Amino acid sequence: MSPTSCDAERTYLITGAASGIGKATAAHLRQQGHTVIGADLEGTDISADLATPEGRSELVDWAHGLTGGRLDAVIACAGLAHFTTDTIRVNYFGVVATLNGLRPLLAAGTDPRAVLISSVASVHPHDPAIVDAALSGDEEKTVAAAQAAIDRGEGYAIYGSSKAAIARWLRRTAVTDDWAAADIPLNAVAPGTILTPMTAGMLADAEMRKAVDATVPMPLHGHARPEQVAPLLAWLTSPENSHVTGQVIFLDGGADATLRGDSIW
Repeated sequence: MSPTSCDAERTYLITGAASGIGKATAAHLRQQGHTVIGADLEGTDISADLATPEGRSELVDWAHGLTGGRLDAVIACAGLAHFTTDTIRVNYFGVVATLNGLRPLLAAGTDPRAVLISSVASVHPHDPAIVDAALSGDEEKTVAAAQAAIDRGEGYAIYGSSKAAIARWLRRTAVTDDWAAADIPLNAVAPGTILTPMTAGMLADAEMRKAVDATVPMPLHGHARPEQVAPLLAWLTSPENSHVTGQVIFLDGGADATLRGDSIW
């Protein structure tokens, strides 16, 4: 299928491209005729562990080599939902390093765009110590706060805290000179419960599924498939998106509205 007339062939880099939302989005964009460079732990064009500074540097170095120094869009899908410190390392510091590291390649691209994955979990109660440490940029302090949560038996708070922190980073960053003034829209999509390998184990257990649905109620159509997230990510990173930036867009079947009512902030 050829690209549409309003969206000529573009070069995308997608992290987390081996499964779930990242894999579905890569397939969607390739079907439209675009070039997609996938990154993940394995099974894609770039193998890199975003839980480590070395892996983050490898991602950027490989991206330079594979693209000749230019990208039109970056979609940061890589993420974890484990009750471990690697979750904050990947979901916050891995995403920040990906976007900051690839921004010069976007600046050299055509109609550059970027989007990251947050979560409806960002509106759940979270650990302020983890969020504040992450936003300060101190990775080891953040990891220590996450480990403290684990030691208290509250490792479950790490995921929501990582997604709250990255959403706040996005809001702060999108309007800066490096992004908005450089004509690079930067947004986030916050999914509800998506049917991916990450959620398969929880949803297979009746009691866990009940708990998931209680914390992420989705009155519109229930759980979503990764293929239903891909078109929104594609539009946000297309030239058609000229003015949407700094937004966390909930693709959650109404979960955010159910949980927070008419509160808009």
